[in-house]
Order: sequence, then C-alpha cells, then structure tokens
Amino acid sequence: MNSTEETTGERPWVELAEVLREKDGNAASALLSRMSGEEQRFAMAHLSSEQQSDLTTLLTPDEAAHLLEHLPDVQAADILEDMTPAEAADVVEELEDELRAEVIREMGGSESEAILAELDDQTEAEEIRDICSHEWDTATALMNRSYAFFNDELTVDEVLSKLGEDAEEYSDLDVQYVYIVDRKHILRGVLRLRDLVLTPRHQKIADIMIREPLSASAEASFDELCALFEGKSYVGLPVTTADGRLVGVVTSKALREATAEHQTEDYLHSAGILGGEELRSMPILSRCGRRLAWLGPNILLNLIAASVIASHEETLAAVIALAVFLPMVSDMSGCSGNQAVAVSIRELTLGLLRPTEFLRIFFKEGIRGIINGMVVGIVLAIVAAVWKDNLWLGLVVGSALACNTVLSVLLGGMVPLLLKRLGVDPALASGPILTTCTDMCGFFLGLGLASQVLERLV
Repeated sequence: MNSTEETTGERPWVELAEVLREKDGNAASALLSRMSGEEQRFAMAHLSSEQQSDLTTLLTPDEAAHLLEHLPDVQAADILEDMTPAEAADVVEELEDELRAEVIREMGGSESEAILAELDDQTEAEEIRDICSHEWDTATALMNRSYAFFNDELTVDEVLSKLGEDAEEYSDLDVQYVYIVDRKHILRGVLRLRDLVLTPRHQKIADIMIREPLSASAEASFDELCALFEGKSYVGLPVTTADGRLVGVVTSKALREATAEHQTEDYLHSAGILGGEELRSMPILSRCGRRLAWLGPNILLNLIAASVIASHEETLAAVIALAVFLPMVSDMSGCSGNQAVAVSIRELTLGLLRPTEFLRIFFKEGIRGIINGMVVGIVLAIVAAVWKDNLWLGLVVGSALACNTVLSVLLGGMVPLLLKRLGVDPALASGPILTTCTDMCGFFLGLGLASQVLERLV
C-alpha cells in the first residue's frame, strides 16, 4: 500500500483539508470519488464545521448531495444552513426524495423556509412543508409518496404494458405490490406482482386484486403503525386519508429505521443528551448547552440526597465503616431499580403495558424486589459482619440494602407509568428520579438504622 492510499484509508480528512486550503474543487471531487460512503462520513466527522461548509461549496450540487446522503441528517442540515439559501436549494433538489424532508426538518424554521422558497418546483416545496408539519414518526412523514398504482378498470395486459414502458421509473420504486384505485384515487385493492404476472392477460385487475386491504390512516402515530405491522410480514402498507384516498405507502424498512431512531433517542435521553442528536463536529457551545440542560437539575437532585447524609453526620463520624457500605447500598439497589425501569419502558413501547396498571406492577415487582432484596441483603450482611467483625454492622447494611431494593424496584416499575400518564418522556425522567430516591432512601435507611444501634457499632 502506498502512502497516498494509507493516508486516504486511515486519515482521509488529511488530504481533504489540504484540498480545502488550495480551494481545488476538482481535486476534492476526485478525492471523494475514491472514498467509500463510510470513509466520507469518517472524514467529515474530523473536519471543522467551517471546513465541512467550504468543502460542500467546492462541489457541484449533485456531488454535494451525494456527500450529504452519507452523513447524519443533523450534520447535513448544519452544513446546508451555512450555505446561501440558493446554493442550499440546488443541493436539496439533488437529494434522494426521502431524504429531503428529513434534512429540512432538522433545520430552524427561518433557514428551512428560505431554502424551500428557492426550490424550482414549489409543488415539491409544499409537499416537504406538509411532511415537516407532522411528527417525524407518523404515517404521513414516514410514507413514500411515489408508488405503483393503476386504475381498477384496466386489464392485466394494460398494466403489464405500462410497467414495461416505464420500467426505469418503477425499478426505482422496488415494486412488489401494485395499488388499485378508482377515478377519484380511492384505494380499491392491492395486487401482488406475482399474481399479476401469472394471470391471463385479458382479465381485469379488479377481479384478481385483494379487496378492502388493510391500510394505515394518514394521521396514524408510530405506535399505531407498529401495532399494524406487529407479527406480520408486510413489505408495506398503503396510507389513506379519511375519505379513503391513497396518498402513500409506509414500508417495513421505514418503520424499522424509525424504531432504531426511537431507541437511539431514548438512549441519548437516558444518558442526559437533550435537544436531539449530538456529534463532536458540532459547535462546542451548542454541545455544552445540551449537556448542561441535564446536569443543572441533577445538581439539585444530588443536593437533596446529600442533605440526608448531612443530617446524620454524627452517626457517620462515629462509624466510619458505614462510609464504605452506604455507596454499595445505594448503587446495588439503584441497579435493581434501573432493571425495572428498562422493563416498564420496553413494555410501554411495545404496547404490553398501560400507564394505568399500577397495581399489577406493584405486585409483580414487589415480589421480585422482596426475593432479590433478601438475597443481596444477606450476602452484604455476611460480607460486612465478617470483614469488620461486627454482626450488628452486617445487620444494619444488609437490612438497608434489602429494604432499599424493594423500594427501588417498585419505583423503577411504576415511575415510568406515572410519567407516561403525565405526558413526560419516561426514558428522560425516570433515571434521575429513581437515582435520587434510591440514594436518599438508602442513606436514610442505613444511617437511620445505625443511629438506633449506635452503641453496638462503635
């Protein structure tokens, strides 16, 4: 491997930075053409936001669009926002259909509107505005608006002829089903391509189509779409308006991608990353602001837990060994609570649990908490008693852990339900609430019990 190949493979941003210094668009285009999509994404992540914008303006709109298609939507949106609306519009017009609305959605309102106003096709601009006016995971936002449809008065021969005449257009749609509509574009049926090919040419497609097919409402939410696809092998579902007009098709692939996006979003929220996706190539102040929005409230929550320790300073000073075991009490019970949180959120997401089922969760998690609490409590009690040669110390920390474990799994199981009923994202708020409560109660139980038998611990 020569040095150029090694540089491009392991540090592809180095040559890009050199090309940017020379402002050589042809060299930039040639260099990017030698990179895979993964290498392009990797290289852009190591360039500053200014360099990313400079590189995009050096390329033709088609080349810039091809590059942006390999990047996360939020990064592509940031790059387009740094361009003039006219330049950005030229690039947006070259993006794949399904990506245009996704990238525009990531922008601020004024920036996106300025770009849409510059598009040559204002019908398409209105379509993008309509998509962006809906939540990103609804049927209207996820559906493909390009699909194979035919009038219900046609014969098999006429449909096959039309498919052949426009083969290039239909090949881009990955046609496996054709949708049958009437003159008002009302959905009348669905026809498998296999059935179409294996039917006599003279027969009407209305005679062989699947009538009254299952469809999704244009206003269907993500949860409703998941319920429709659950346990089914659908490649896609037609999307219809309230009056039955066919407006698009939601594919199983689009739903899987939305599910992955939800899981990523939940993970980021649980880790305290607010305001959407964060990339290290973003401006530092923006990234700091997103993290501080989470860290600030956590200071208050931790102060509440610390106040419990402050109220038992004398006990803690008299029995220094408690400082060793109290963090174990809060941490181990917190782990049990987080397990319950994870199960509740998962079941809420799958529709297996409703936000009103507090009593069911109380008994289910209560029994598990008692069993696990007794097991871990006895283990810690034995360790503490043997290590510090004090049976009473073992009883104190073991009892504190057992009781706190029961409390934490009850809270972990029920807090997501309460937050869901209040309209708060359980993935975002369950963690800090559980952590504060388990820390506070763990310290209170451990120090409170120790205070009652203090003379036997000293």
